[in-house]
Amino acid sequence: MAIVTRGLTKRYGSRLAVDGLDLNVPRGQVYGFLGPNGSGKTTTLRMLVGLIRPNAGDIQVLGQPWSWRDRRRMFRIGAMIETPAFYPYLTGRDNLRVFAATGAPTPATRVEEVLEAVGLADRARDKVRTYSLGMRQRLGIAVALLSDPDLLLLDEPANGLDPAGIVAMRELLRYLTDRGKTVLVSSHILPEVQQLADIVGIIDRGRLVREGPMAALLAGGAQVRVLVRPDEIQRAVVALGQLGVAVEPASPDGPHAAWITVRVPSDQASTCNRLLAEQGIFASAIDATSDLESVFLSLTAGAGMDMDSATNGPPTGWGESETRR
Repeated sequence: MAIVTRGLTKRYGSRLAVDGLDLNVPRGQVYGFLGPNGSGKTTTLRMLVGLIRPNAGDIQVLGQPWSWRDRRRMFRIGAMIETPAFYPYLTGRDNLRVFAATGAPTPATRVEEVLEAVGLADRARDKVRTYSLGMRQRLGIAVALLSDPDLLLLDEPANGLDPAGIVAMRELLRYLTDRGKTVLVSSHILPEVQQLADIVGIIDRGRLVREGPMAALLAGGAQVRVLVRPDEIQRAVVALGQLGVAVEPASPDGPHAAWITVRVPSDQASTCNRLLAEQGIFASAIDATSDLESVFLSLTAGAGMDMDSATNGPPTGWGESETRR
């Protein structure tokens, strides 16, 4: 494991920002760290790099116990947390030289390498005050890469990037994990995380509500939605109930139709259609989905969620080599 936390807790006065968090981040993979605004993501990242101290709990980083005093361990960790700050009247290259002088010894060529890696080589001589938000984000990632770290922690790295920049960032992070690096990404861009991450951890109100491989998470959140007439709702619910799974109340789609959600894998859409047809109900539309956004919303919407659904410890096989998607 690149990161393991047990019972990690942080309070701000009476407010519990992080509540007994247990994370398991395997080496050599991309870990998507997700949660609503105010869920404790950035607070967790700040504790992982020693910017703030936890009130309770244990942290292991790269296989060893972590302490806020252990500054030299940070040489193996690259981080961009919240909005990166730079000297606006220095060039991008000179900003990187300043940061390089304050951390682990780096080769003289390293600044040029990271500028090339994040696509800023042609703007390296320009002052940072002329940079767009997306360019500042790229420069922040370049700072995180200066020491060639084994572990990279990125908070909203795609903020301000255009579509081409997001694709380039994805390719860069994949390149790093292919070299054995570990990347933890906190992001609100769920479709991008779905394409990028191998493992996902979702927190809400400071507690872990789900953690596991992306494929397993999507399979568990699969659903089929069928569109029927309002006067057929009750019969449709009974018919689909034969599957032995949750059938959620219908949501209206105008005055003449309503959606019914069935928690089954998308490949069972034809079975749903058959059960309805046997009762003389013919769906106007069938939508089979399995995306990270629907899983995320189902886990973080409302106080009635099962907060005990998170498991302690990683599933069997984490950290083993897998075929890239």
